[in-house]
Amino acid sequence: MENIKHNGRKTLWQNTFIVAIGYILSPLSWWNDAIVNLPLAYAFSVPFSYISEQLYMPSFVLGYWLTNLLGFILMHQGATNMFRKKHKQTSLLKVVLISTIYTLLIIALVYNNWLDSPTAYL
Repeated sequence: MENIKHNGRKTLWQNTFIVAIGYILSPLSWWNDAIVNLPLAYAFSVPFSYISEQLYMPSFVLGYWLTNLLGFILMHQGATNMFRKKHKQTSLLKVVLISTIYTLLIIALVYNNWLDSPTAYL
């Protein structure tokens, strides 16, 4: 606990809350996709589907990817705010890379019919 900033309990709880929200949005909580990430991706993609039906799936995948990326960023931000140790400047790039690899893995699994398409759940 010596590395935790002593700005008070409020800061610790705020950062803990940010990490928790990030965890829920991140791919680390794959069990929560159906409850949080897929509905957010759907809400993100609906306006694009009004423009063109062909934009629905790409915008759905983009929205899903963005929720995962936001989750990683929130976890990273909350955790680095809790600890004094300086974080590496390349960590945001690492977060984007991990989220992209995860998304490509999901796309490959759907493409090979090992997972159902997200539209099958809607």
